Amino acid sequence: MDLTTRAYSLAESLLAEPLPRRWSHSLGVAGRARSLREILGEDASLMEAAAVLHDVGYSPRIAATGFHPLDGARFLRDQEGMDDRVVRLVAHHSCALLEAEERGLREELESEFALERPALVDALLFSDMTTTPDGEPTTSEARVTEIVDRYGPETIVGRFIQRAAPEIHAAVQRVESRLSAAEAAGQPM
Repeated sequence: MDLTTRAYSLAESLLAEPLPRRWSHSLGVAGRARSLREILGEDASLMEAAAVLHDVGYSPRIAATGFHPLDGARFLRDQEGMDDRVVRLVAHHSCALLEAEERGLREELESEFALERPALVDALLFSDMTTTPDGEPTTSEARVTEIVDRYGPETIVGRFIQRAAPEIHAAVQRVESRLSAAEAAGQPM
């Protein structure tokens, strides 16, 4: 079974029944990742696999610390033997280090999981932060606002996402610039 097929199957088994909205979001994020194939090249399948798996740490079957990037990455590494690059992307998706800091888990996250290439970190952040909880496309501004509204500005998630917002918007801009440049390069003069 190839990496992407395995990733979809695993994510569905962990999210579809207990967390159908989270599963819809994950499918939407994977779709956004697929739309980046032109700029991801040989890493496109890896990115799609990481995108569909990025929120598996929310699954009641595997949640341990309550911090889904860490729980998901540990499960994928320890129980599933998933590709190391996918595991690292899941561990660090969408500015996870900042949330880990809020939760007192930054040292654990950093010591267990190295960062992946910045372009791939940006691509997953773009895919996640331009997808609604229901799996529909949105802007990073609307997504950050939705997260703050859903969790509350003074919660761990609310505080973290407000701190992360400048980097989220910058990463989205970097990906959009790469997409525009790739599109322009493909246009006949």
